[in-house]
Amino acid sequence: MSETGFLSGPITLPLVRFTLPLAGALVLQALYGAVDMAVVGHLGATADVAAVGSGSLLMTAVTAVIAGLSVGVTVRLGHCIGARALHRAAQALGGTVWLFGLGALALTGPLILGAPWIMRLMQVPEEALAPAVAYVRICSGGLVFISAYNAVSAVFRGLGDSRSPLLFVAVACGVNVVGDLVFVGPLGMGASGAAWATVLSQAVSVVFSLVYIRRRGLPFRFGRKHLLVPGDAVRRILAIGGPVASQDLLNYLSFMILTAIMNSLGLLASAAAAIESKVFAFFILVPTSFMSALSAFVAQNVGAGQEERAVAALKRAMAMAFGVGLISFCAAFFFGEVLASFFNNDPLTTRATARLLKGASGEHLIFSVVFCFLGFFNGKAMTVFTVIQGAVCAFLVRLPLAYEISRKGGDDLLPVGLALSASAAVALVLCAGYFLWKEGYAAPALRRLKNVLRRLRDAHEAPDAG
Repeated sequence: MSETGFLSGPITLPLVRFTLPLAGALVLQALYGAVDMAVVGHLGATADVAAVGSGSLLMTAVTAVIAGLSVGVTVRLGHCIGARALHRAAQALGGTVWLFGLGALALTGPLILGAPWIMRLMQVPEEALAPAVAYVRICSGGLVFISAYNAVSAVFRGLGDSRSPLLFVAVACGVNVVGDLVFVGPLGMGASGAAWATVLSQAVSVVFSLVYIRRRGLPFRFGRKHLLVPGDAVRRILAIGGPVASQDLLNYLSFMILTAIMNSLGLLASAAAAIESKVFAFFILVPTSFMSALSAFVAQNVGAGQEERAVAALKRAMAMAFGVGLISFCAAFFFGEVLASFFNNDPLTTRATARLLKGASGEHLIFSVVFCFLGFFNGKAMTVFTVIQGAVCAFLVRLPLAYEISRKGGDDLLPVGLALSASAAVALVLCAGYFLWKEGYAAPALRRLKNVLRRLRDAHEAPDAG
């Protein structure tokens, strides 16, 4: 039932085989987001770059909430597959259809109507306000396709299949690249053209995925009866995915506030922040892939009662993700101007982005480990912790530091980047501590520490006794 051999045999090879297509899918997703920025940056105006940066950040936040809920689908299906409970797997799929369909409809109207207010709240520069509002409204109109894509991909990941989502996003990426070049280039539609290309690409991908499912079928029987009473299935998905979605929402809300802080520093800082976010999104793809892979791997093994195998997978994923994070760190720290030049040809914007990237390079390295921890916690349905650590890092570390730095003024964005790295360091401490506590490593370590301290005290007091 598990196509990747999650439940028995070697760990590393099945984990890598499952992770690589996930990484490929995320690379393609980041690619068509980067293509939006690159095409607008080279064929449009600086105001269009800032508009796409702010608008896409909002839509990425909305997508992150949907993707967070999809973790609940992956983990719930993984538990059912691991336990060989195929009837419950079919019920989970029925709940998925209802949850994501109604969720998309509930979000579309408020986003379309509230786009001007949200963009002003983010302090988008006046020159970029109108195109940013247009970008958000167009993308919001296609939210049903974003929801459907994430739901379908989550189902396949829960079944142990990461190759099919790669195929779906490849279709979307190809359509998006062509759409960007046509709408932004010859048609000169700027930020609106990038938005139309995104919506069109996702619509085509969803239609392709539904045809694919119809022809391939599912490993369990699914019919109308599984759609009739979805309440329990929806509750179980929300119990797991709800906290992940909340954590993602808080995380992106903090980045929206951070963007507002950067926007208040002027158009140059706004454009630099937009480019830095695209660079970071690209380099964090492999750790994100391991997070998704561990969610599925750990979920199936927890469902099968194989806790030690889940922990072993975490350790191996960390080692591999850290190696990639080290490369990402070096690229951001030493070659920031080269990276920034892919998205913009203005020398001032490129230099400002390079300084921001250098300061933020630490989070590239640290998050390679943090994301593996989060994937492990998600797979074990310990998702409430993800909300807590996300809120602490965002609202008690990242934003206060960035705000204090912005009050001092200045054109150098290096300190803002350092605030991002500091937030990542706090996340690592919290995740490591929670893992040691929940997995039973903390108590023995504390006992050994107490014994060491007792021996040191005895050794110190011995001469006095003599």
